[in-house]
Amino acid sequence: MTTDPISDMLLAIRNGLKARLVQVATPASNLKAEIAKVMKSSGYIQDAFVTSEFPKKLVITLKYSDRAEPAIRGLQRQSKPGLRKFVSCANIPAVLDGMGLAVLSTSKGVMSGVDAKKQKVGGELICTVW
Repeated sequence: MTTDPISDMLLAIRNGLKARLVQVATPASNLKAEIAKVMKSSGYIQDAFVTSEFPKKLVITLKYSDRAEPAIRGLQRQSKPGLRKFVSCANIPAVLDGMGLAVLSTSKGVMSGVDAKKQKVGGELICTVW
């Protein structure tokens, strides 16, 4: 267990995809649930929900194609606890020339890089997904 819960969540997803698991579970937090919601709306995961029993868990249902290829090819943590990475609206990266997803924490909530550009807000670049 590291001191970075977001990295732990991304690592659980990465390991679950390598093991071809249907679901992975990680300790729940509001930020992790919002990141999972952005990944779901962009089509990288099938579903995500928080369990009601204590301690709460964030259960993520992974998405695969018909040929059992994972929808997520790669995940990378960008902003770390020791080195935060903030970007302005103009500097939001286009992951794989727009084919990937940048997840940002902005003043208007957690959103994808495309939505942040539309709303003309910058923020902390949490992770990139492709």
